[in-house]
Amino acid sequence: MSDTLIKILEQSIKNNWDRPALSDYKGATIHYRDLARRIAKRHILFESVGVRKGDKVAICSKNQANWAVAFLACLTYGAVPVPILHEFKPSNIEHIVNHSESKLLFAGNAILEGLSAANMPALTAIISLDDFSMVHTREKDAYVAMEHLNELFGKKYPKKFTQNDVTYKPESSGEELAMINYTSGTSGFSKGVMIPYRALRSNVLFAWQVLPQVNETSNVVSILPTAHMYGMMFEFLFEITVGAHVHFLTRIPSPTVILKAFEEIKPKIIISVPLVIEKIYKSRLLPFINNQGVRFLLRLPIADKKIKTQINETLTNSFGGEFEEVIIGGAAFNRDADKFFNSIGFKYTVGYGMTECAPIISYAHWNEKKVGSCGYAAPRMEIRIDSADPQNIPGEIQVRGENTMLGYFKNEQATKEAFTEDGWMRTGDLGILDSEGYLFIRGRSKNMLLGPSGQNIYPEEIESVINNMLYVVESLVIEDDGKLVALIYPDFEAAARDGFKTPKQLLAKMNENIAIVNEEMPNYSKVASVRIMPEEFEKTPKRSIKRYIYQN
Repeated sequence: MSDTLIKILEQSIKNNWDRPALSDYKGATIHYRDLARRIAKRHILFESVGVRKGDKVAICSKNQANWAVAFLACLTYGAVPVPILHEFKPSNIEHIVNHSESKLLFAGNAILEGLSAANMPALTAIISLDDFSMVHTREKDAYVAMEHLNELFGKKYPKKFTQNDVTYKPESSGEELAMINYTSGTSGFSKGVMIPYRALRSNVLFAWQVLPQVNETSNVVSILPTAHMYGMMFEFLFEITVGAHVHFLTRIPSPTVILKAFEEIKPKIIISVPLVIEKIYKSRLLPFINNQGVRFLLRLPIADKKIKTQINETLTNSFGGEFEEVIIGGAAFNRDADKFFNSIGFKYTVGYGMTECAPIISYAHWNEKKVGSCGYAAPRMEIRIDSADPQNIPGEIQVRGENTMLGYFKNEQATKEAFTEDGWMRTGDLGILDSEGYLFIRGRSKNMLLGPSGQNIYPEEIESVINNMLYVVESLVIEDDGKLVALIYPDFEAAARDGFKTPKQLLAKMNENIAIVNEEMPNYSKVASVRIMPEEFEKTPKRSIKRYIYQN
């Protein structure tokens, strides 16, 4: 396949002209012909406000069809989209807009209410993603262009707008910057991952190869944040290249809402993070499995097989019944759930990736997977383990190939640290490779946690705020049963001097502190509870807290 990513998108829009492309769940549907027109109008707007090839355009809203329109309009114009997670605080969003040097900002109205144009002085215009109206601009020509956009469209295409009018200038090189994806919103921690066209194209080709069942007749439900590479690539961009119909779940993706959507839409492929699947496992299956009578039957070979077949059929139907497989990624999968789903023959697999690889690193189809593994190296990718005995002694997982990033935007030091001297990218994760090349994750040297919908949670960010609170010496944020818990070692003497002498009084004060901290955090990063540590955390020789002791 020699076509560039832009030509692949162009051809798919032409080939699927009359097919449905994008829908907001329970809302309106945009066909590929409508998508083409909306993209063309955004291109006219870009020209009128002086956006040039390579200029950055920030996009921030909940999952919705117009998000996809803005993103595709950027790519096919040659602008560089900068997706921003809509759950970031206003100050975080403003920081990313400024750091990325974005010229335009597309955002949902709910996001715009908390932003100040004065805090983003480099922006030429701010545009509502809810209706594509101009919210703010410093350029009179931009307002005029927006007011007369339909007229300008008519002048540019005086005859009926057809497939022949869909011609996008392809990227000049696979190394050309396609998009920037920020790993976090906070100024001290955020890194803009520079993703080239070759990485996006390679991930698309990977999906074509391993998921040939997803085609122009397929439906897919987008439940993960489109601002993150995992959801953006495999619930949206890949689907557009094959003419599939993407349904954006615009509401909070609880298991009940997700399963209802699956039942109605019957997706051909399901992309998920472990927490969603584990919640379904715990709420729907464990009560049945733990029933005393069922546990007895599961010990009988004939009955065991029959019951597991029934469970698999019920679970499969609850996911819509027409999916090729459920691909789980983003974090380690619960081992008990992994074993059980495997034992009943459920069509699922666990992959491994990261933003810096746009995102796929390893994968195996559900009928090739190994329990506890994340598959083997994806096409056009290589994996090695920095260990004297990679099959038995865990070492850092290092990768190279077409999927890897260019580096971090305006951060040469972080880019240099991300690669070895011989050109392999450091993942920061620990693992082993078995004799067949299957990857097994053994730990995270990076400390990222995963939010309920796939959001990246960096505990250091939360800890840096907690550590500035009254009577806090040091803290550690861990995950416990899907919730964030703050372990705090307080200054007992200072607290006692001020009247907080009993454990109950001290805990109450720390809960007051956490309430203040939570005001600064997006919902998925809020701390659910506090535990007082009686003594200082155990440290490494470099005085870093030994996180693994407390997380376990």
